[in-house]
Amino acid sequence: MTPTLFGRIQTRIIMMATLGVGWTAIIGWLLPRPDGVDLTNMYKALYQAVLVVAVVGVVWELIYHGLQQFRWEKDWPIMFGLLLAVPEGIVAYLILDAGLPWEQRAPDGNFPVPAFLIMFITLWLLIWAFTNGPMRIFSLRWRYRGGRFDTRWDPS
Repeated sequence: MTPTLFGRIQTRIIMMATLGVGWTAIIGWLLPRPDGVDLTNMYKALYQAVLVVAVVGVVWELIYHGLQQFRWEKDWPIMFGLLLAVPEGIVAYLILDAGLPWEQRAPDGNFPVPAFLIMFITLWLLIWAFTNGPMRIFSLRWRYRGGRFDTRWDPS
């Protein structure tokens, strides 16, 4: 079954809340930090980036859903899901670099580009690979529920 719009949004949010938070905790201390930024502020910036990427991703899902309606099978090939990182990453970085009121920025006023790129690219690959591989094994009914994470009992 093709994941539904609501199922794709649920999957995105759950993946960012689990893999996104976990992966950021693991690699945050390895990422390059601008001079004058301590590890605590770096983690604050990275987790704010995870939040922005999640929100931007939900908005993009709405756009993708509209574009998918022009396709015969109403779905993307799996490789499109990987390539969609490019426009999403650009928009997320531009939002972060524009400066949100709560954002932790480097002393020069810019969001750290190398840290964002490493975190975003590795996180995107991790989520894409997990969703298209182990997720289909560990959560067998996820696919047949249109990508939704329902907890209701369903005998079918």
